[in-house]
Amino acid sequence: MKKKREPAIGPLKGIRILDFTRLYPGPLGTMMLADMGTEVIKIEDMNTPDYMRFYPPYIASESAGYLSVNRSKRSIALNLKHKKGVDIFFSLLPTADIVVEQFRPGVMDEISLGYEAARRVKDDIIYVSLTGYGQNGPYAQDAGHDINYIGYAGILSTTGSRKTGPIIPGPQIADVAGGAYMTIIACLSALWAREKTGQGQKVDVSMLDAILPLMTLQMAHYHAVGLAPDPREAALEAALSGGLACYGVYKCADGKYIALGILEVKFWKSFCEMVGRPEWIDQQFVIGEEAERLRGAIAALFKTRTRDEWIAAAKEYDTCLTPVLEIGEIETDPQVQARNMIIEQTHPVCGKIKGIGVPLKFSQTPAKPSLPPPVLGKDTASIMEEIGYSQKEIETLRKEGIILIAED
Repeated sequence: MKKKREPAIGPLKGIRILDFTRLYPGPLGTMMLADMGTEVIKIEDMNTPDYMRFYPPYIASESAGYLSVNRSKRSIALNLKHKKGVDIFFSLLPTADIVVEQFRPGVMDEISLGYEAARRVKDDIIYVSLTGYGQNGPYAQDAGHDINYIGYAGILSTTGSRKTGPIIPGPQIADVAGGAYMTIIACLSALWAREKTGQGQKVDVSMLDAILPLMTLQMAHYHAVGLAPDPREAALEAALSGGLACYGVYKCADGKYIALGILEVKFWKSFCEMVGRPEWIDQQFVIGEEAERLRGAIAALFKTRTRDEWIAAAKEYDTCLTPVLEIGEIETDPQVQARNMIIEQTHPVCGKIKGIGVPLKFSQTPAKPSLPPPVLGKDTASIMEEIGYSQKEIETLRKEGIILIAED
């Protein structure tokens, strides 16, 4: 029997997930669960595998994007258009706790892999369906990506300036906060419910639903005053979106940027002391033209020193002044290093590869990335042996084009 590759440690060790997700949100969520000890078996159709495998840029022959969201997993590649391939999934299903899929509503039912079919084989299975808009509603079958979901949620309309209009955020907010993180919450919540009741269930995760809580404060302001918080106006309702001079991004002498994030009076007083501007103390929450004048004065001040000179000066004061790091600076930041948030693994094809570390630190059940991201079909043979297929049966299925086994 081939040696079993599986996560070695973590608080979720003993849980098994069958993972049909692809691209970014689902795979990131299941990877984070795998980093915490869950045995995640990535199931791909051998003829149409995860599209992320083919997106540039590449490290050697492997997609950097694929590598970034699929470590710590095992891989089985099946012909899911063939009944024998579907049968292999149902042979594997009784060993699993959770199924996670990321297709449009109804697709898994069409290929006989939906929740109702799954629960007939394992009645306490947890079945998480991640989509853009959810399983019902007028948009349920609509196509979409991150920009569409944050557009519907109002995030785009509250991000930007009068000159720019809406600005697309750098990271994919809906994919990560609405997709990956909510998938993790869905899995853990349903596991706890099953622990108490013995019952599995289907969990409907909509990325649009899941990012609406990001607008909680903005919606509260809207309901309170009847006006939408507008980052293009200097108003208290837009305090965290550029409306206040004490809370914004400023350019320094070297062309780099600094983040001034002050809301509390004590931090503002400390900042004013640091820069020698006691006359600003009473102006922290000015709005309108006064805010524009203060913003201009602060902007002019920050252009008198480099970013790192400002950060060095701020170390002596208790104030919320931090650098806007460029992406190449993140891994050398001392706080990121102290928290072990950039990790390195050895990949059989790519050699040394780096990735984001595990954000949760457990005192008794430490979690860490284990396996490198699998090539397609890396664990097909070993997984099938585990569920009772003989080597002869496995070889026959390979020759019939029902399974794909990666070359070692």
